[in-house]
Amino acid sequence: MEPRQIEIYDTTLRDGAQGEGISFSLEDKLNIAQKLCKLGIAFIEAGNPGSNPKDLEFFRRAGELDLGETQLVAFGSTRKKDAAAETDEGCAALLSAGTEWVAIFGKSWDLHVRDVLRTTPEENLRMIRDTVSFLKGKGRRVIFDAEHFFDGCKADPDFARQTVLAARDAGAERVVLCDTNGGTFPEEIAAVTREMVELLGIPVGIHAHNDTGCAVAAAMAAVEAGASQVQGTYIGFGERCGNTNLSTVIPNLQLKKGYRCIPEEKMVRLGKTARYIAQVTNLVLSPNLPYVGRSAFAHKGGMHVDGVSKNSRSFEHITPEMVGNRRQILLSEFAGRTAIATKVAELDSSITRDSQVTAELIEKLKDLEYQGFAFESAGASFELFARKQLGKYRPAFGLEYFKTLGEQPAVNVERCCSAIVKVRVGDTIEMTSAEGDGPVHALDIALRKALEVFYPCLSEVRLIDYKVRVMEGHRATAAIVRVLIESTDGVSTWTTVGCSADIIDASWQALRDSMEYKLMKDGVIQA
Repeated sequence: MEPRQIEIYDTTLRDGAQGEGISFSLEDKLNIAQKLCKLGIAFIEAGNPGSNPKDLEFFRRAGELDLGETQLVAFGSTRKKDAAAETDEGCAALLSAGTEWVAIFGKSWDLHVRDVLRTTPEENLRMIRDTVSFLKGKGRRVIFDAEHFFDGCKADPDFARQTVLAARDAGAERVVLCDTNGGTFPEEIAAVTREMVELLGIPVGIHAHNDTGCAVAAAMAAVEAGASQVQGTYIGFGERCGNTNLSTVIPNLQLKKGYRCIPEEKMVRLGKTARYIAQVTNLVLSPNLPYVGRSAFAHKGGMHVDGVSKNSRSFEHITPEMVGNRRQILLSEFAGRTAIATKVAELDSSITRDSQVTAELIEKLKDLEYQGFAFESAGASFELFARKQLGKYRPAFGLEYFKTLGEQPAVNVERCCSAIVKVRVGDTIEMTSAEGDGPVHALDIALRKALEVFYPCLSEVRLIDYKVRVMEGHRATAAIVRVLIESTDGVSTWTTVGCSADIIDASWQALRDSMEYKLMKDGVIQA
């Protein structure tokens, strides 16, 4: 039997844009829409053309997109109270978007009718009927979002039912039950959805918010109860606590429950799409997101690493490649012989968990972590460390000395710090200086200037994150600090670590490792 098709309806560009700190440019919206199309999303709710010029322009430029089978949806509300749909500005804006499908929301909770719209239940029902009928008459296919439906069912179930029946009878092709406040639990969602599927006789959708942490579970429960459309945002951000996370619910439904959400061959794009949207949105993708987070298939405990190396099913519910992710073996004082041997075998295939060098590496690693280093988050520094221990390391350069100078107050100057760096490459010495916004910035610029004379590819490298952690708070300003630096060359990213009681020295260690790792990665030097 063919698996039941579940329509995935992405509202990242509309409901997601209402999340705190989220602001999409027009180009951002076009690019995200293109990525969602490539993933095989059925519907993309792209915005409200009646609310702002950006969304109106988006629909004007939608012809630039390669949509494939994806349908763009314009979003708006029912007509205003005591007005005609034919003269309503919102209805006109929906038509101007030029999409085949439109979604309108209407009130299904008598509290909202009374206290927000300040109209009568009868007029609210007319607003729903008139708007759906008008849009249907203009050749649009209508999705009706029953706003606050579950709260409405608790307060006045008969009125809530009347709202969705009014939409259906006026020509809506989909009715979506919205848990707009996010306060309804999955078992309640399932019971109400089951009743509405039987009552309405047309496809029913679910739109859940995450205010109780149950949005994904609510969507799953609704589908099991007969819903055939799931609305959400791709990595879960949105109003307040966010929406159903589609990057979780899609593989849950398709890989675990046997439904069909997107084309099977597109599943491997799940991780890449999540990372892209996080990058464009300027958000850090939560590492513990199911399926697509960096930590979703990360193993740290010695027993876990040993188990997964023997049989991945022992500690992984699916293989990471199925969803475009990868396994990570984390190195720390908790790492056992198998974890170290697995990583080191990438450098020397003759090394096993029982090799003497494995035991020596573990002891050295524990000692460095006791000092404050953290290789779990700094894989590039660990590789350099391991190569040194194995005798497979040749430094790309040597430091003769560096000096940083700071001047405060810095009045009427752009940059208040400077650095001098003297390095040796072979028999050649290069000495440079630079100014920066702080001592680490100045040191970074000066080091690059010196090294680019010998290694032009270092001009591609830029620092994208810099973290400092005080390791011994009781020692105040004399405490050991750990510096983590994340770098990129535009193709890949890597993280390095330094540790010292001197924050500049710790930063230097991380900067040095970053440059050496780039040169080793590119094969410029044979480490």
